[in-house]
Amino acid sequence: MSFPLLTVTAAVPAVGAVLTAAVPAARRTAAKWLALLVSLATLVLAGLVFARFEPGGERYQLTESYAWIKDFGVRYELGVDGIGVALIALTALLIPFVILAGWHDADPLETSSKRWRPTQGFFALILMVEAMVILSFEATDVFLFYILFEAMLIPMYFLIGGFGDRAHAGSDENAAAQRSYAAVKFLLYNLVGGLIMLAAVIGLYVVAGNFSLTEIAGARANGSLEIATSTERWLFLGFFFAFAVKAPLWPLHTWLPNAMGEATAPVAVLITAVVDKVGTFAMLRFCLGLFPEASKWATPAIVVLALISIVYGALVAVGQRDIKRLVAYASISHFGFIILGIFAMTSQGQSGATLYMVNHGISTAALMLVAGFLISRRGSRLIADYGGVQKVAPVLAGTFLIGGLATLSLPGLAPFVSEFLVLVGTFARYPVAGVVATTGIVLAALYTLVLYQRTMTGPVKEEVRGLHDLRPRELAVVVPLIALLIFLGVFPKPLTDVVNPAVRHTMSDVQQKDPQPEVEAAK
Repeated sequence: MSFPLLTVTAAVPAVGAVLTAAVPAARRTAAKWLALLVSLATLVLAGLVFARFEPGGERYQLTESYAWIKDFGVRYELGVDGIGVALIALTALLIPFVILAGWHDADPLETSSKRWRPTQGFFALILMVEAMVILSFEATDVFLFYILFEAMLIPMYFLIGGFGDRAHAGSDENAAAQRSYAAVKFLLYNLVGGLIMLAAVIGLYVVAGNFSLTEIAGARANGSLEIATSTERWLFLGFFFAFAVKAPLWPLHTWLPNAMGEATAPVAVLITAVVDKVGTFAMLRFCLGLFPEASKWATPAIVVLALISIVYGALVAVGQRDIKRLVAYASISHFGFIILGIFAMTSQGQSGATLYMVNHGISTAALMLVAGFLISRRGSRLIADYGGVQKVAPVLAGTFLIGGLATLSLPGLAPFVSEFLVLVGTFARYPVAGVVATTGIVLAALYTLVLYQRTMTGPVKEEVRGLHDLRPRELAVVVPLIALLIFLGVFPKPLTDVVNPAVRHTMSDVQQKDPQPEVEAAK
């Protein structure tokens, strides 16, 4: 039996979470270092997965398959394609930065209430989320994926509700109420989506007789399994609804601004840069892979919803007064681009969407973590409470600017490549949708530059005069992310080489070919 690399990659952070939680309460620093070392070990393993994956080889590689619940045909079945490999690498890359950025976020509070914050639990929950997300990118058994899809809600609920942002206007009681509201809203929205998906998973088993993605897709391709059109459409809607909540897609997005606003900055990054990618990834792997005809049937409506997400998210971001909520609404707009690229049904669109998942994760992490460092210094999330920061903390302001420019997809930074591919792929099949989507670029420039102008430029406000610049630990978080944004913006080939073969398989699943350009014959 070959070495189970995929299982080990997910098991290391899971075991690390248990060990971190077991560290004695008085050894908070030891728990932090243990969590960081575990995340770095996971990154090394993810690097091995990336290195061992052969882009021109089989569709699913490094496969593992073991009987789990024999009576129901459930198997512990893993395998990765190019899209899964890229997202595993993203997850493993970001977690060490999340841990470093949140180094003091769960330290005991020096307040009159003397409320104890379990530091060990904070870092253990982050590692547990990492394990579940990585395993969800590896799962090729639909039931196994569903279990992971739902289970990751539990640690996220406690991270949002139990370790909220300290820069909250109002009393401790009001802050706790806001955190609880955001955590419950996050949980309820995603639980409802998951319950609807469970009904669809059961329906899929009834018609297919097993939960194996590869077996079901293969049987559909060779004609040995036929699903009635109406049944396929209902099953597709059950899966897509759950993924659209997770993504999130308008109008199922309203939990995200609350969750990101009330969570600490590192947990906000965990939500939008890591966990939410499971939704868009699953659209490619399960919706298009299992229900190709239903996917094409639903495409016009989904394209419209994606366009609404792009424009609506950007417009609302322009009017935000809260820095973190602005980034949240910007992410809603970006997820609209990702979903638009997926359902444009072109190779450029889907390659761009996959790259967008990776690049959005890096750019949002850079911007949100720098914003978190800024907020922790001033103690406020309100844009109006800042001004002239670049004069007292130029490095912080400079890194904030680069993160913002990446968010608006400036050429030369990584998100530009992915957004350009999404727009090209969309315009090739849906020209009007491509034109409408470009308005999101204009609005992104508006909310990003206005945010920078109001917080970093102008006269120095009295409350920010004492702000210090980025410390070495904070630079260790931000500088690598910015370097990656520049590197992938100039040279995205390492990712495109891995992603493109997987996209070709997905295009084959839905039996779609890229539209040929119409060229008028020379007279």
